[in-house]
Amino acid sequence: MQEIPDERSISRRTVLTTAVSAAGAAAFIPLSALTATAQTTKPVLSESQRHLLEAFVDRLVPRDEYGPSASDCGVPNYIDRSLGDYLASEKSALLEGLAATDRLARSMHNASFTELTPEKKDEVLAAMERGVPESKTGAPGFPDSRTFFFRVRQLTLEGMFGDPFYGGNQAYAGWDLIRYPGPRLAVGPEQQQIKVAIKPVRASAYGGAHGH
Repeated sequence: MQEIPDERSISRRTVLTTAVSAAGAAAFIPLSALTATAQTTKPVLSESQRHLLEAFVDRLVPRDEYGPSASDCGVPNYIDRSLGDYLASEKSALLEGLAATDRLARSMHNASFTELTPEKKDEVLAAMERGVPESKTGAPGFPDSRTFFFRVRQLTLEGMFGDPFYGGNQAYAGWDLIRYPGPRLAVGPEQQQIKVAIKPVRASAYGGAHGH
């Protein structure tokens, strides 16, 4: 019998079950990113903003017995680099969203988001997923919290499962998590046999060292 997830919690399952298949892992890099240079850029996020983002994405995909956390997979690194490149137009909105997340945490639990227990962090994110009025986030004119929540969720998936060329999926941890063998032009007859595991190819589709 299938377990019914608790709607109050933000779990690995809520992020991954409808998000990705091994065959479609590469699709998580958006088309606009494919034309980006993916060169190393100066960090966009301050230290405090980075810690807040890490705390956010690590509740979407926490480290557990099934695999690594979003931060372990390099998601904050991917998002930071993207904000300095093809997502530069989203920089102000994302930073305001992070600030609004912290204000909501203080409103709900009288503490910064990064200082909350995992359970209380989940309460904040669950509230954002449902939609929080501007009066609660202190962010007049900012897109509703539900929109922001799902944008960060999407970026988390991109950072975990996209090509490591863009700064995420560090050590191919995301591909290992979903058993994606990596990009290849062809497979031999022995690898096409039923129930035969495909040997992983740990290389970026763009060549060179990953994370450039």
